[in-house]
Amino acid sequence: MIELNFKKLNGLIPAIAQDERTGEILMMAFMNKESWELTLKTGIVHYWSRSRNELWKKGETSGNIQKVKEIRVDCDNDTVLLKVEQIGGAACHTGYKSCFYKLYKNGNFIEDGVRIFNPEEVYGDKK
Repeated sequence: MIELNFKKLNGLIPAIAQDERTGEILMMAFMNKESWELTLKTGIVHYWSRSRNELWKKGETSGNIQKVKEIRVDCDNDTVLLKVEQIGGAACHTGYKSCFYKLYKNGNFIEDGVRIFNPEEVYGDKK
């Protein structure tokens, strides 16, 4: 059995979420051992929030959960790729499908995506 290396980043590993159907990269967050084990146990992605310093079930507030379809681990066992079914259409807390909606073009960043929900309506003062 492969053991993930949580030592390099003080107990955290990067976790990349990818839409299993389209291949689009949806987001990157961090997992600790507890969020990793909960993800394996439930089939719903859990992360560790560095800013809130707490366990975070993706979509618990917004309803935009991520169901695990496949998990891959890199060669160093310190990064995971989660191929997910994105329920609700938006992975980003800003309301976009992907957190990578900013495109660098001609020396500037432009928004390249459609906002699916208004974060102020969903989160209120929580963000």
